[in-house]
Amino acid sequence: MSPDADLWSLQAYEFALPPELIAQQAVEPRHAARLLAVTSQGRSHAHVSDLPMLLLAHYRRPPLLIVNDTKVVAARLQARKPSGGAVQLLLERPFGAAGDTLRAQPVLFKASKALQVGQTLTIDGGGTATVQAVLGGGRAVVDFAGVANLAELLDRAGHVPLPPYIRGGVDVPHLDRPRYQCTYAAVDGAVAAPTAGLHFSTALRQELEQAGIGWAAVTLHVGPGTFLPVRSDDLHQHTVQAERYAVSEATAEAFNRAKRDGQPIVAVGTTTTRVLEHAAAQGQLQAGAGETGLTIAPGHRFAAIDGLMTNFHLPQSSLLVLVCAFAGFDRVMAAYRDAVGLRYRFYSYGDACLFL
Repeated sequence: MSPDADLWSLQAYEFALPPELIAQQAVEPRHAARLLAVTSQGRSHAHVSDLPMLLLAHYRRPPLLIVNDTKVVAARLQARKPSGGAVQLLLERPFGAAGDTLRAQPVLFKASKALQVGQTLTIDGGGTATVQAVLGGGRAVVDFAGVANLAELLDRAGHVPLPPYIRGGVDVPHLDRPRYQCTYAAVDGAVAAPTAGLHFSTALRQELEQAGIGWAAVTLHVGPGTFLPVRSDDLHQHTVQAERYAVSEATAEAFNRAKRDGQPIVAVGTTTTRVLEHAAAQGQLQAGAGETGLTIAPGHRFAAIDGLMTNFHLPQSSLLVLVCAFAGFDRVMAAYRDAVGLRYRFYSYGDACLFL
């Protein structure tokens, strides 16, 4: 690490990335993505299909993989003001505590002019949204109408909430609906994919099982807090927006048994990491549901995980900060420089890295 590097300064997490390395579509099959493995022995270059071999070569016994089984919903809506002006709405917490309700839905909006309380927006594809409150910061609360329930509205009019660096956020429904989704996704509620999990095909899961590698799932419904930009250069001032999570009795039992028996635990993705580090802060994973705003930054003492598989993240993002806190700033930034030089594909539809 440079003696001048301040790991609490967001500027330290900057790196140069040629725009053409930002993946615009995912590779097929899923496990064909490249995988940069970083261990105490150095860096090696493989593919996600090599994951069973890499894990067995590194650990003396097969580890337990833990994934995030949240399911991305088509949470982006295109609408029009009474004047005809375009408005984009992104539901923040679809299928939250109130379930399938159409009322009092918090949204992020994009429009040429701010929304006004009482405005009724016409949604492309059917239904309306009436603005009940404007919260500032591009946030509002709306009541939907004209459909039976939220599931019908999103099925009829919703778009895959691709991040803006993928084709400007414009989805191709027949491509992105199946592909911007983990094969094991089970619980509706996310507005962004837990992208490390996008690499797991059914065939790869079968190979992991045959290799004796354990598998368990937690749920964290990825919300805007995961991907919104860090607003302060001083990371002491940044807090990740709270997101909903759940840990089943079966996963808690598998985790605690692994800890007791000395079986390594490898988290698939930063969202999985945040759930485990929140709910197992004392070394034992607690079953149950709640919210976590855990913000992992330099100096965090990891109590839950031994390894991390994750995608390549944006510069100056809270996700990159988390990875550096786990694997070490110098190791991670050197790996990113290596990945850029070797033309790895970055971000949600890109390649992956494995820190053991």
